[in-house]
Amino acid sequence: QVQLVESGGGLVQPGGSLRLSCAASGSIFSIYAMDWYRQAPGKQRELVAPITSGSSTNYADSAEGRFTISRDDAKNTVYLQMNSLKPEDTAVYYCNADIATEDFSGRILRRNYWGQGTQVTVSS
Repeated sequence: QVQLVESGGGLVQPGGSLRLSCAASGSIFSIYAMDWYRQAPGKQRELVAPITSGSSTNYADSAEGRFTISRDDAKNTVYLQMNSLKPEDTAVYYCNADIATEDFSGRILRRNYWGQGTQVTVSS
């Protein structure tokens, strides 16, 4: 079984910074793409930033120039550095990852996993 656990959320003033972390644990064979999503109250979940297994990145227009996604494969962890935060960045941030595991028979199973989310609130 695989778990994704996010951390680093909290309350920050406009213009401030936060660094989110998402650590994957379990019987992991390989991790492919890892992504950060967010969901604000009353809105649909949206993709903030993906990072491939080769560390290619992309950003939503709202995050471009302010957020940086990175990953540490030795730690099975993805990060989201968020700078110049705005009230409209307030949301629950979710980690998503495409992960392969190996079962008891040696078969490789690949599926998508979600973390439980971490709240980010930007307010004065």
